[in-house]
Amino acid sequence: MEEARRIIERHRKEREELLSILIDIQTGLCFLPEGGLSEGATFLGISEAEVYGVATFYKGFRLHPIGKYHIRVCLGTACHMRGGGLIMDAFERLLEIKAGETTPDLLFSIERVACVGCCSIAPVVVVNDRVYPRMAPSKVEALILELKNELERDKKTT
Repeated sequence: MEEARRIIERHRKEREELLSILIDIQTGLCFLPEGGLSEGATFLGISEAEVYGVATFYKGFRLHPIGKYHIRVCLGTACHMRGGGLIMDAFERLLEIKAGETTPDLLFSIERVACVGCCSIAPVVVVNDRVYPRMAPSKVEALILELKNELERDKKTT
């Protein structure tokens, strides 16, 4: 948790800094590791329960690492009506994880989201910052394969 400690120590030792500390830890590490929460509590002189309470209150905080490919399946009204739930089911089945989980190899994570603001091209899946319009359950396997192939290409060029 050396990285979390470095992030935390940039802040003042005041209770009001808690939210800023959590935001900065997640920005730096992509999630809030248990050790980071503990370090934050010690630094601020507050209980771990209080830090955990804040971390779990805000939906934007993640307590587990996300995958290299973070897949967000839109389940807003337009996407839901056009099969968003079936698309989510296909991702869960093919990746063998549930929404909110990450594959053991840390390659994929999936998340249910209420709306991504792309209703005219629903149903939508967002992978990292790329929008995949007019998705269908039948396209999920090809998308996963495309992402795996992209990873292999990246490995060959580095």
